[in-house]
Amino acid sequence: MRLSPLRTALVALALIGSPSLVGAADSDLLNSVKRNPEKAKAMCRSFRDMNDNGQSAYSKKATRKVATSQNLNFQDAEILVTYVVGMHCPNVR
Repeated sequence: MRLSPLRTALVALALIGSPSLVGAADSDLLNSVKRNPEKAKAMCRSFRDMNDNGQSAYSKKATRKVATSQNLNFQDAEILVTYVVGMHCPNVR
């Protein structure tokens, strides 16, 4: 799957724009899906199911679900969701 140049630029700007995101980009948080594409695919399937049910992958409820399932704090879960959607399932909202 190829990302549009605009989406790629927006993800890059988001990662560059926040010091906490830059630190997260180099951490195990994002490497967990970089090294395990099946994990990213599973998250995308879950996000698509949410969308099919009228829910956003970016909602607080969805982020709390990711935080709980991945044993993350809320902020790290937000970063992970943003990264996974931006890099692996750009058609998710």
